Amino acid sequence: MKHAFVFPGQGSQFPGMGKQHYENSAFAKKLFEQANEILGFRISDIMFHGTEEDLKQTKVTQPAVFLHSIIAYRSIENARPDMVAGHSLGEFSALVVNETLSFDDGLKLVSIRAQAMQKACEIQASTMAAVLALADDKVEQICNEVQQETGEIVVPANYNCPGQLVISGSVKGVEIACEKLKAAGAKRAMILPVGGAFHSPLMEPAKTELRSAIELTSFHEPACAVYQNVVAKAVMERDEIKQNLINQLTGAVRWTQSVQAMIAGGATQFTEVGPGKVLQGLIGKIDKSVQANGVN
Repeated sequence: MKHAFVFPGQGSQFPGMGKQHYENSAFAKKLFEQANEILGFRISDIMFHGTEEDLKQTKVTQPAVFLHSIIAYRSIENARPDMVAGHSLGEFSALVVNETLSFDDGLKLVSIRAQAMQKACEIQASTMAAVLALADDKVEQICNEVQQETGEIVVPANYNCPGQLVISGSVKGVEIACEKLKAAGAKRAMILPVGGAFHSPLMEPAKTELRSAIELTSFHEPACAVYQNVVAKAVMERDEIKQNLINQLTGAVRWTQSVQAMIAGGATQFTEVGPGKVLQGLIGKIDKSVQANGVN
């Protein structure tokens, strides 16, 4: 019986997030102030008093979710993960929790990543869409067909759970794919309100900036394995962890496969740490035999 700790990504933010921790814990207050200093703006003010629109800015969203997740984790008494994983951005939270990254370095990398992704989004109009109730291989096949027939970019980006996959690419590519996916039997194929094509080749410009930042950052020996998005398996080797973080920008988040691999590795209890309950819901759809709870 092993305990897995998992961390959410962009989309789990909400107005007022983290405020309770700030008001009730001197330690949380200290970390918030530390984050304000590192980022060069008062992210705590935006988290506690900002609107949904304020929190949607990528340069705010990603550090906010990371910060909330780490503070929530540190509020748990005697937490001892046997393994960790994070959904997209959540992978950085997971790497702080398993001691591969310090809090300061994790936050700096998240901030650099967010800004690099924002810049990449501004180069070309791009988007993402959720596809429901269609087999993964069918979605993959249709994305390939659209790319070959039109030259537009569209790829599977998030394997969230069986029957729920997100695709990503150019606006035209995603729109054409959505029509074909619905024609092939998808219950829904709907464009998401996101700033760009995350986890697709259109994020390539952001890779150079993130790679440079990662190479200048100290990575330590992990205290336990991290199941990384792009490989969906346990990783303990520092250079491999670094490369997988870089590849994640343009590669798919294989969440379904990561959770299955963690269960195969002995996980029977999952705790989602951070804002929202999205991952608990996905884990329940991936495998009903395991327990999933949350700390936020």
